[in-house]
Amino acid sequence: MHSPAVPADVAHLPDSARELVKILVTGPFGVGKTTLIDSVSEIRPLHTEEHLTEASVQVDDLAGVRDKTTTTVAIDFGRVSLGDSVVLYLFGTPGQERFRPLWDDIAYGALGALVLVDTRRIDASFDVLGLVEESGVPYAVALNAFPDAKRYSEEQLRRALDLEPDTPLVTCDARDTNASVDALLALVQHLIDRMAPEAT
Repeated sequence: MHSPAVPADVAHLPDSARELVKILVTGPFGVGKTTLIDSVSEIRPLHTEEHLTEASVQVDDLAGVRDKTTTTVAIDFGRVSLGDSVVLYLFGTPGQERFRPLWDDIAYGALGALVLVDTRRIDASFDVLGLVEESGVPYAVALNAFPDAKRYSEEQLRRALDLEPDTPLVTCDARDTNASVDALLALVQHLIDRMAPEAT
């Protein structure tokens, strides 16, 4: 899905924009990162998607995402404004281990990360969560609500994902603009809460 042409008054940042924030949108292969950026971006998103090939099928785990035909090979990029002064630049990362060398470059300068999780294959999220934690980038977790996914309690999910008590855990539908913005707002609030003690 690609966004339609964006009016010029939306494509350019307003003079009131004061806080420009780099945010990672990350998670395992096929979890919905590209879809989420498409759903919220106020500019035409940049995608670096390629069709899966016979060679990639040998190295990419397609369990649970058999219908997927493309993959991000560098980044997805989008932009969303929160109010008049805060602008989030969204950088979607590839979800496969073979693209891990890109991680440091993409993550450089990021203020936070939104980690998407598919509850149908929770174990696929462990490597990405480990990578985010190693980088020291604060993060929130958003459960992308696939229709055929089992429902778990928050306690079960926090235990399965080994989340700290203060790590935000929200549910969203990456196809839905409002739900995706709410997930990003949960991350932004988490970042504000973390910075508040430093400011005192």
